[in-house]
Amino acid sequence: MWTGGEPICDYDRAYDNGGSIADAKSYLPRWQEEARAFRDALAAADRAELGLAYGEKRRQIYDFFQPQEEPKGLVVFVHGGYWKGQEIGNWSHFAKGALDRGFAVALPDYTLCPQATIPEITQEIARFLDEVAARDAGPIRLSGHSAGGHLVTRMLCSNAPISPATAGRIDRVASISGCHDLRPIMRTGMNAVLGLDAATARAESPALLEPRAGIDLLCLCGGAELPEFRRQNSLLANVWHGFGGRTRAVEAPGRHHFDVVDELIAPSSELLAFLTQTG
Repeated sequence: MWTGGEPICDYDRAYDNGGSIADAKSYLPRWQEEARAFRDALAAADRAELGLAYGEKRRQIYDFFQPQEEPKGLVVFVHGGYWKGQEIGNWSHFAKGALDRGFAVALPDYTLCPQATIPEITQEIARFLDEVAARDAGPIRLSGHSAGGHLVTRMLCSNAPISPATAGRIDRVASISGCHDLRPIMRTGMNAVLGLDAATARAESPALLEPRAGIDLLCLCGGAELPEFRRQNSLLANVWHGFGGRTRAVEAPGRHHFDVVDELIAPSSELLAFLTQTG
């Protein structure tokens, strides 16, 4: 676990995940190929609904995958990309773990910065959740990677812009290498695209907000990640534990920021067990 370190002198480097991974450029092409093959197989089996609208804007869409049997509940995965990149079509295959365990899986897209602000993206994810909640009557489990980890934990905050009915059905949330305090990100060059100011960073940082009562939160990152992501991972679990919910921070040994999402499809992973536990 993160236990402190040297002061941050270069914030861009501190948050440059790609720059810290030797074969970083190999991941996106491989993800795209595997995701395409996964979608094609599910579509052929009539178990995939692609590009469903939850709003009027171009990127307000989601993909929905059905298990072979009656769903035990719904698992949501929100992609990352620092709120300014990526799309759901690169991540479809990470639904396999939850599908194989009998859960439906939904992956939303959202408008990216600078076309949307981070508060507006928060609103979009909330709107998506209220929309997709009507698809299944079972429990809803949220997961998200990096910026997606921020967005799903934002949905646990007491002031999250989701309906009380939807909030009441979200019984487990997993933040995978999430960004939970946005203030340091204001010091990076990418803030020229994100447009964060001090007030917005505070208002949108889960670590500076109060959670709803009775939360069950798992914060997971890779043991080989950048120190800032290991710190952010520990931060939220520690802060929110004081509000009485169930929280824990876990590091997957040897995993870095890009391969830590493989824990979603690793049959014996703690992450997959957490998201699909029943009874």
